[in-house]
Amino acid sequence: MPLKVPVAKLVIKDLISGDGAKAEVLDLNKVIGLKDDQIKLFKEKDTLKDQKISNLELIIVKKDEQFNLERQKSESLLKELKGQRRKTFLYKVGSFVGVLATSALLIK
Repeated sequence: MPLKVPVAKLVIKDLISGDGAKAEVLDLNKVIGLKDDQIKLFKEKDTLKDQKISNLELIIVKKDEQFNLERQKSESLLKELKGQRRKTFLYKVGSFVGVLATSALLIK
């Protein structure tokens, strides 16, 4: 069935615009897919950032624990050093008194 020229032109325009719309839909679906992939990458990056933050917080906590343990060890060693100095002083005083007593006995 032959179509009149104005109707044929409208049919051709509709066919071309329909094909263009289909191509546009395919392109838009590709763009949407790429955007979805980009969002997934951002979410993964966010997750990795959160993991890194929690790891750094754990490192800080462990460092603080080590610092406290070292401070406790230092305080303990200082107490032991004071006690040892006291003992050494008493031994020196006792030795000096012993030498004086022995000298006094020998002199008499």
